Amino acid sequence: METCTPHRIRGHWMKPDRRPSARPPPRTATALVDRMSRATDSSESTRSAKGLEQHTPLMRQYFAAKAEHPDVLLFFRMGDFYELFYDDARKAARLLDITLTQRGASGGAPIPMAGVPYHAAEGYLAKLVKLGESVAICEQIGDPALAKGLVERKVVRIVTPGTVTDEALLEERRDNLLLAIAAGRTGYGLAWVDLTAGRFLLAEVADAEALASELARLQPVETLVGEDVAWPTFVTALPGLRKRAPWHFDAETARRELCRFFGTRDLSGFGADRLSLAVGAAGGLLGYVEETQKAALPHLTGLATESASETIALDAATRRNLELDWHASGNREATLLGVLDTTVTPMGARALHRWLNRPLRDRTTLERRYHAVGLLLDGAAERLRDELRGIGDLERILARVALRSARPRDLSTLRDGLARTPVLRERLAGIDSPLLADLLDRLGEHAGTAAHLAVAIVEQPPALQRDGGVIRAGFDAELDELRALATNADQFLIDLEEREKAATGIATLKVGYNRVHGYYIEISKGQADKAPTHYTRRQTIKGAERYITEELKGFEDKVLSARERSLMRERALYEALLDRLAEQLAALKSAAAAVAELDVLAALAERADALDWNPPELVDEPGIHIERGRHPVVEQVRDEPFEPNDLRFDDARRMLIVTGPNMGGKSTYMRQNALIVLLAHIGSHVPAARAAIGPIDRIFTRIGAGDDLSRGQSTFMVEMSETANILHNATAHSLVLMDEIGRGTSTYDGLALAQACATHLATVNRAFTLFATHYFELTQLPAQHEAIANVHLDAVEYGEQLVFMHAVKEGPANRSFGLQVAALAGLPKAVIADARRVLLGLEAGGHPAPAAIPAQAAASQLGLFAPPLPSPIEETLRAVDADELTPRAALDLVYRLRKML
Repeated sequence: METCTPHRIRGHWMKPDRRPSARPPPRTATALVDRMSRATDSSESTRSAKGLEQHTPLMRQYFAAKAEHPDVLLFFRMGDFYELFYDDARKAARLLDITLTQRGASGGAPIPMAGVPYHAAEGYLAKLVKLGESVAICEQIGDPALAKGLVERKVVRIVTPGTVTDEALLEERRDNLLLAIAAGRTGYGLAWVDLTAGRFLLAEVADAEALASELARLQPVETLVGEDVAWPTFVTALPGLRKRAPWHFDAETARRELCRFFGTRDLSGFGADRLSLAVGAAGGLLGYVEETQKAALPHLTGLATESASETIALDAATRRNLELDWHASGNREATLLGVLDTTVTPMGARALHRWLNRPLRDRTTLERRYHAVGLLLDGAAERLRDELRGIGDLERILARVALRSARPRDLSTLRDGLARTPVLRERLAGIDSPLLADLLDRLGEHAGTAAHLAVAIVEQPPALQRDGGVIRAGFDAELDELRALATNADQFLIDLEEREKAATGIATLKVGYNRVHGYYIEISKGQADKAPTHYTRRQTIKGAERYITEELKGFEDKVLSARERSLMRERALYEALLDRLAEQLAALKSAAAAVAELDVLAALAERADALDWNPPELVDEPGIHIERGRHPVVEQVRDEPFEPNDLRFDDARRMLIVTGPNMGGKSTYMRQNALIVLLAHIGSHVPAARAAIGPIDRIFTRIGAGDDLSRGQSTFMVEMSETANILHNATAHSLVLMDEIGRGTSTYDGLALAQACATHLATVNRAFTLFATHYFELTQLPAQHEAIANVHLDAVEYGEQLVFMHAVKEGPANRSFGLQVAALAGLPKAVIADARRVLLGLEAGGHPAPAAIPAQAAASQLGLFAPPLPSPIEETLRAVDADELTPRAALDLVYRLRKML
């Protein structure tokens, strides 16, 4: 039988879960582990599992659990600790920076062992999950006090990065997605689930480029793929990648399992009946979730499908270049999300992130959002936000309720949040908005649930339910009676101590209690001969004897029973609360989603008010017309006033060749217009005096580049790959940003590629294109194609200084100001002077024409890497005959050369 006697191990206390038995318990941790592993014949767990009949029952339990989960760390519950052994112990010690000990012996070698306290396990799990590790939790599922022999243990769940639901293990303001991908001849099927919110979604994409785009949008923390597929590099590089057997993704098996799980005859009600690849991915995902959670999943109530036709497509390069939610510096404030996110609830923050990464094309939805945001201006948004600040993360709390892992403080937060819903209604009363009215309907009435939680849960509950003190006094008469009996024990013991002192004449007599031996009467050894005959010795300790009496034994049985029964009663009442909440789960989830959307709309209204943004207009005519547009991020992070600029595209004007100096603002101008279009398609007001936007299906960017070493691609290859994707997929409804095409190769090759790409975009794709370049030859294209026009970023020279105006003007720039910008960057003056001399020589040779370059012109032009023209000093020195110079003439020559410098 297992003992509850505590033992010291690695500087902390460990309490094994065996009850006292006839055989004395081991007195040290070493003895305990020795007994566990005495018969082992190998130093590693995989080898030690052989010959289990030689091991103690406890170690047989461990090896059996580890055999079922060989690829994850096993937290094996022993009393107040989770212990790890063998390779798991070595790995955990390294990752968690905990002590690796060696206890016992196996085949003459010590057994590696490490452990973490049960009450502090969440912090260690959080660290492991962030490192991409998974952990199997092997718990005691029996009561040590009632067990006859070894307490039963089994793995109750597997904690993986994509399936965690505990608050301490999650990033509060980001979704935690588990994704599965199935590959087929027609493309890829995707299924993803957010267990913390109960969302289960499907989609299909046609090719690898679209898959990369979806992965950039979803940013899963864990991904499941078939082990029989040759996946692209961007898939194999995903964090938390897990390869599974192919049969996990079988479409027919998946269809049956999904119908079984949701209780439906088919999947047509979810719109997934024809998405066989996505259904296969969903089946693999569901199997993995059930395998790891080992519990019912009542908050997963259905599937939702997403279609590319519903959104403005953004590929991975575009998301990166527009810096929507990530910046190379790591500074969140330098992203669009950093500027937008003033939400006051975690679920609102996550909803805003989803909106931003999935801009919509449905005009009805967008116009309802514009209208609601406009009506929340003039103080209504701030009043709404004041109430929202008091609402916790209802979405994730409800997921834990569904999984039966909600803690007492989850229920108090839910109670307080639901109690605020009537006030939210008051704040929105009288606002004539169809969207806000719909959200109020989804918010629902939960006064009864809030009131029930208010009378059931104490105002400030403890963190854990196991020690009681969660249920409010007066909620349950039986619990109150049991608590009173246990509480009155203190006064009984005081009275008993006074009576016994008087009866025995022993002034130092004490009445006490400990968890191992129960209640006792303690008398010092010097006074032990005065102990009455009806005292029965219970325990001998250093310097004292402890006794029990019939009266004290009867009281002990009554009180300990009351305490145990009160804890059992409280656990039953707590489970009943979870049952009642589970019955209302669908309505409560709807309310949480409504609160999140209200938070996003209120945040967008606050931004519009604080930053002077205006509602955009969605029009049917092709084109984009923006007046006094501003970059939403640059405007906030720079100290100087931002210079607004206009943009005009229509059916006849499809491309703008953007020229001007480096640092003049070309990239900022291009990005700001793309961000304005994107903001308009999430339902936000925009940083412009006016914005009229026609139909848009995709946004492409080709801005900046670098080597992609993982794919073995040079900077120029990356540039050309991104350009090829745009030329193949851009349509007449796409917005395209192209920056410095052709700069990664030779001058003539680059110019030829840039001109060909620009011509193709303007005449074949007919996309709305901002084409920034330093090839001034391209400014002649408007003369050849009426769909192309020139604009430039202005700059002026003031003395030796270059002043950037950041103003966009019609027509081409007349200079690049490259040498002036180089001087501003701090290049040595000698280098600038030499460069100026080379530039004069190149310009003297003439520019190649924008069309095909005649052979004779190319032959006569000075080569880019030709030696520089000789300087006057060099020419003077070549003309000197050193042998004929007199000392005086040589000195005159030195003075003359110095003067020339």
